[in-house]
Formats: sequence, C-alpha cells, structure tokens
Amino acid sequence: MSKISEQKQAEMKKSDDIRDKGLTVPKDLKRFLNIEYGENKKFQKLDVYRPLNASNKILPVIVSVHGGGWIYGDKERYQFYCMSLAQKGFAVINFTYRLAPDYKFPAPIEDTNLVIEWMLNNADTYHFDLNNIFAVGDSAGAHILSLYSAINANKEYANKFNFIVPKNFVFNAIALNCGIFDIKMDTTEQKERNCLMNDFISGEITKEKLKEISPINYITKDYPPVFVMTCEDDFLKDQSPLFVNTLMKNNIYFDHHLN
Repeated sequence: MSKISEQKQAEMKKSDDIRDKGLTVPKDLKRFLNIEYGENKKFQKLDVYRPLNASNKILPVIVSVHGGGWIYGDKERYQFYCMSLAQKGFAVINFTYRLAPDYKFPAPIEDTNLVIEWMLNNADTYHFDLNNIFAVGDSAGAHILSLYSAINANKEYANKFNFIVPKNFVFNAIALNCGIFDIKMDTTEQKERNCLMNDFISGEITKEKLKEISPINYITKDYPPVFVMTCEDDFLKDQSPLFVNTLMKNNIYFDHHLN
C-alpha cells in the first residue's frame, strides 16, 4: 500500500471515530448482523436493518455501498447512517466489500453483485419487496454503485467482466454522494488520486484501464434514475456535472444537488 493510502486510511478513521462517538443503536429497529454472503469470512459480510414495528411486512429495500477510497471502510462505519434509513420504513442492507490493495478491481463490484444475488435469494426470509429496490453509494461507494448500475444496464459493458449479473435486474433508482465518474491521471494536482489508483488497479495504469472503470463511458438509456449529491467542500465536486451531462444526453431522469 502506498504511503498516501496509509495516510488517507488514518485520516478517514480519525474522522469517523469523531463522527460516531457517543452514537447508540436505535431501539426501534430489528437487526440481523454479520450474515456471510460470500466465502471470504473477513470481508464478505452484511447486516440487515428493519423497523421493529414492521414485523413481517414486506418493505422496499435500500442497499448501501460504503465509501473509503477503495482502501478503507466497512459496514460498521456506515451502520448508524443505514439504521437511520431503516427508521424511515425501509429494509436496509449494509455490507462490507473486499478492499485494495489486497483485492484489486473489480473485487468490490463482484462483491456488490454477490450481495444483490443474496438479496434476491433471501427475499422471503427478510421480507424484501423486490419490486422496489434502491441503492445509495458514498464516495468510492458512489463510484462502485454507478459502475455496477452501468453493468446491469449495458450488456456490452457487462461482457467485460467474468461474473454474471442477475437477469433483467436494474435498481429502481440510485443515490450517489460525492463520487468520481470520469477517472484520469494526467495532472500533478491528482497525485493523491494516482496513488489510490495504483493500489486499486492491477498492473500498469493505462488510459484504457481508466476508461473501463469510469462509469461516465457506459451510461445507456436503460440506466436507473439518479439522485446526485455533492458539496462545496467536496474535492470531487467537478465530477458531478460531468456525470449529469451524460445522464442528460441519455435521457436519464436525475436530481442534482450541490450543498
């Protein structure tokens, strides 16, 4: 792992520790914890959160893809956010995926696909409404989710991968917060991003490899509706307008917010 990646890990952990200090688990939720969705017992685990008063009611689903620059993060860091979503009447799936540099691209995309397969196969047990499936992604999670959504909606792009997505599966809508959608490595200002890419991608970094992990290149008319969020302090805020312009060109419904 690069020194910059190690530094980013430490910075993100410090920030998350401050954010989560003193937070407690809401008493109005039912939680199903540490469910294994793959063979990797360290990373491939998920939680399900449901409102306690919903009993066995079939609920719309939100799948959360956590952030962390592809090198950091897990479901525990996003549990309080996800539980707040569940309190609004959703069944929320909060999962951990394999991290770089030990697991290179497309490991987190493969894990997202495994989670979707798990959700479809366990809908009766956890009372998921398979007609109403949504997803949220933050930072690196926004990148992962936007790519996975492109794979589901673009058969030509899906053929570039070794895994098979569920037939005819597309999210009803997705929300992407502070994501990166068009990845380049050609300026000195992007030194931090370049180091993360070297940890995330196998072998030599080429323009073709960067193109293949940039969702902006694979949007089609079948892409799901998108809620795109960024803010003034987001160092990737230039990315959202690029993504939105591509959505417009393909007549995809979107809502774009800059806070």
